[in-house]
Amino acid sequence: MRKTVVINVVGLTKRLIGEHTPFIKSFLEKGRTSYIEPILPAVTCAVQSTYVTGKWPAEHGIVGNGWYFKDECEVKFWRQSNKLVQQPKLWDDLKERYPNFTCANHFWWYNMYSNVDYSITPRPNYLADGRKIPDVYSYPAKLRDEMQDALGTFPLFEFWGPKTTINSSKWIADAALLTDKKHNPDLTLIYLPHLDYNLQRYGLDFSIISKDLSEIDEVVKDLVNHYEALDARIILLSEYGITNVNRPIHLNRILRREGYIAIREERGLELLDAGESDAFAVADHQIAHIYCKNSSTIGKLVKLLQSVEGVEKVLFGEDLKKYHINHERCGDIVVVADKDSWFTYYFWLDDAKAPDYARMVDIHKKPGYDPVEMLTDPKDKLVMAKVVGKLLKKKLGFRTVMNIIPIDATLIKGSHGRLTEDKEDYPIFISNRVSSENENVINAIQVRDLIEDHLLN
Repeated sequence: MRKTVVINVVGLTKRLIGEHTPFIKSFLEKGRTSYIEPILPAVTCAVQSTYVTGKWPAEHGIVGNGWYFKDECEVKFWRQSNKLVQQPKLWDDLKERYPNFTCANHFWWYNMYSNVDYSITPRPNYLADGRKIPDVYSYPAKLRDEMQDALGTFPLFEFWGPKTTINSSKWIADAALLTDKKHNPDLTLIYLPHLDYNLQRYGLDFSIISKDLSEIDEVVKDLVNHYEALDARIILLSEYGITNVNRPIHLNRILRREGYIAIREERGLELLDAGESDAFAVADHQIAHIYCKNSSTIGKLVKLLQSVEGVEKVLFGEDLKKYHINHERCGDIVVVADKDSWFTYYFWLDDAKAPDYARMVDIHKKPGYDPVEMLTDPKDKLVMAKVVGKLLKKKLGFRTVMNIIPIDATLIKGSHGRLTEDKEDYPIFISNRVSSENENVINAIQVRDLIEDHLLN
């Protein structure tokens, strides 16, 4: 078996590889390169699950970064149990055939309670007094302490939120190197999210993102140099391409005005009551799942959604089979944005009645994905002073919340999730295993077998 590492550089596309990524460019030029045809939805959890199972979302069940849990009548995003993925993973298959095979997973999603030998994933401590303390979950459990003793506490607030930096990706990379030096796994999966941040904030503005490209290039260089010295096979890939957007679409506000959405009011603020709603949208970047209480409303809803400016596709029935997302977790209707648009989760009509979590980084309470969590209000010149004041209060033991996130979706300039038309915006597969079998475009479900082939042949 040949030692193999898969480095997932989120958002990396051919369009981004050039003067600001000299090392990645040289790696591409020396190796085997293919475009990966995007899947629907082109979002983290769905794509990663497709890569490691070789199955479509219709088969593995990961229809987005979150969905409506019908038995609980709740929308949940960013769950972590590997049991949610309803197909065997690559490492499951290999362990059956090769009892001595070992695998390490550093931050690929659905990392908890899987069958890998070494795993690390973000897992904050939520304390009784309301504080959120940065931490990770690992298997074996002692791996968590070993990593944080060597590298410091995982920089959670630089992994997501307004303070994101290269430090979180660097920590993940360094942790992978430590695991490799100590345990020498046959297969290592590494997740580097850094490009995801400013590409969503600012889109393809190279005057800003050139710094991010240079930073991730250095991290990739360190990893590749380490694994090349061990004669390992190296795969550099991505999940999707991020493109420019300028139009946020508030589907739940549209559905509310048409009488489909049920709202609860608590303490003068509004909450979406999914279980009581006749229809609502679970927004996830450039796609949204529409869940309907009664199938009789689907036809009327399809016509309504087709009339919304910025909506490109309204999929239902046989359409869902065509795009391989016809799973019980999928919405009754799936809406896809056009290239200039993306979907918010916003359901309130008056910002004064927005729920308290709307102004905070709170990925588990929001009934949809919210990229605005990476920003503070650019018009608020005192925002950093407010942050310092709130941190001081927390240290003194006072209860306070970091309600510094703006409710302004127009701030977001990049998104993903739809099927991009230009190959330059496709996800990419680069390998240091040079072969005459280079393919210009590969299918996402082929990635699993290509990884296995790197290990075995």
